[in-house]
Amino acid sequence: MTPPRLRELLDQISRTRVLVIGDVMLDQFIWGGVNRISPEAPVPVVEFERESFMPGGAANVARNLTSLGGQAELFGVVGQDANAAQLKRLLKDQRVGCSGLLSVKGHHTATKTRIVAHKQQVTRLDRETRGDITAGNLQRLLGRFDRILDRVDAVSIGDYAKGVVTQPLLDAVRERCRARGRWLSLDPKPSHALDLRGLSLLTPNRKEAFELAGITDSVRNPHPLKDGPLIRVVETLLKDLQPALLLITLGELGMMLCQRGKTPFHIPTVAQEVFDVSGAGDTVIASFTLAIAAGASPIEAALFSNHAAGIVVGKIGTATVTPDEMLQWLEGSE
Repeated sequence: MTPPRLRELLDQISRTRVLVIGDVMLDQFIWGGVNRISPEAPVPVVEFERESFMPGGAANVARNLTSLGGQAELFGVVGQDANAAQLKRLLKDQRVGCSGLLSVKGHHTATKTRIVAHKQQVTRLDRETRGDITAGNLQRLLGRFDRILDRVDAVSIGDYAKGVVTQPLLDAVRERCRARGRWLSLDPKPSHALDLRGLSLLTPNRKEAFELAGITDSVRNPHPLKDGPLIRVVETLLKDLQPALLLITLGELGMMLCQRGKTPFHIPTVAQEVFDVSGAGDTVIASFTLAIAAGASPIEAALFSNHAAGIVVGKIGTATVTPDEMLQWLEGSE
C-alpha cells in the first residue's frame, strides 16, 4: 500500500461508521516497581506508582475505530456502578457513542485489573457478573440496535465469553445484517461454542483456528503457505463456516487472508518490537472492518490491519493507533 492510497483510505474512513456489539469491559492498570519479596508469601511486593484506565473488550474495539478516525457506536451491558461511570467517561473522551450501553441493576461492570511492574504484568484480577444476558435485556439491546443499524456501514461483534454474545443475539444480529446488506465481523472464542456460519469476517489467531476446526496443532512451519496442518485448518473452516473472509493472525509470522476458491495470501509481520500483545486482536478486527467498510479490497484491508497491529504491539497496555502513526510508519518503511 502506497502513502497516497493510505491517505485516500484514511479520508474515506473518517466518514465510515461501525457499530460494535458485545462484552464491554474496563481495563485498569496499576503501575509500580518491585524491590523485594514479601515476608508473608513468596510473591513480589509491588510499590504503587500510578494507575490508569482504558476501555476493554468490545469497548476497546470501538476505541480503536475512533482512534483511526472512524465513527463508532457501542452496544453492550454495564452495571450501575462506579466502573460503568468511569468507562462511559473514557468512551465519551474518545468519541465513542454509548447510546447502546444498557445499565443493568445488580450487574457488575466487567473489570480487569492488571498489576504491572517494570513493564511486566505481575498478576491480573477480574471482577465480573457471570451468566448469559436475560431475554428481556437481549430484547432491549436489540431494540436499540435496530434503531441505528440503517445508519452504520458495518457491524463488529466483540465476543469475550462474558454473557452478552449468546446464540440468540448472534442469530438476530446476523439476520438483521443480511437483510440490510451490512458487513459483519467477529473474532471467535472457541471456548464459547456458537454457530458462526455465514459471517462476513472471522479473525481467529492460530490457536483459535485449530480449535475451531477440531484439528490438533503440530510442528509449525516458518513458512505459513507451506504449513500443511494450517492449510488444512483453512480449508476446513472455509468449508464448514462459509465466511466471506477468514483472517488468521499468526503472531511473529504475520497473518493470512483466506477466501474460498483462492490461494491464501500471507502477510509477514511489520512489528519491529513487541512489548505487549494485549488488545492486538481488537486492533486487527477494528482496522480491517473499517478499511473494508471504507471501500478497501480484502488485501488492502489485511495490509492496513497488519500495519495497525504492528504499531500497537510496540506499545504497553491495550493501545490504539492513529492515522498519523500509520502514515509515519508507512512513509518510514519505504
